[in-house]
Amino acid sequence: MIAIACDHGALALKEAIKKHLDARGLTYKDFGTNSLDSCDYPDFAGPAAQAVASGECDRGIVCCTTGIGVSITANKVKGIRCALLSDLLSARLTRQHNDTNMMALGAAVTGEMLALQIVDVWLDTAFEGGRHARRVGKMMAYEEA
Repeated sequence: MIAIACDHGALALKEAIKKHLDARGLTYKDFGTNSLDSCDYPDFAGPAAQAVASGECDRGIVCCTTGIGVSITANKVKGIRCALLSDLLSARLTRQHNDTNMMALGAAVTGEMLALQIVDVWLDTAFEGGRHARRVGKMMAYEEA
């Protein structure tokens, strides 16, 4: 199951991603927002990240106007590796090399068609392990420092 969340600036993109996930037959849990009313992105990205960290959800997708705020919020949750993505190469390599469990998109930065392609590449790419597992381990050790 995929956790998905946004603020008011990315509601349309979140809804497009949900339709795309439906078409792929993938399940998700929507953490909001569900309104264009101004809101605070940590109120939605935080619970989505907690769901991924706890194992309730396997991965997460968070969106805001730039993707920056939601990615910072998600990365504050222990166990989360969230990458802000705007291109297909980064989407592939962040899964292969960093084993990211969350991704962030900026609705004002990345158009819907490209965003959906990024989602697909990110979801369909496996972690390579090997030397990358050692590096991810070193990265995650900073949470204990």
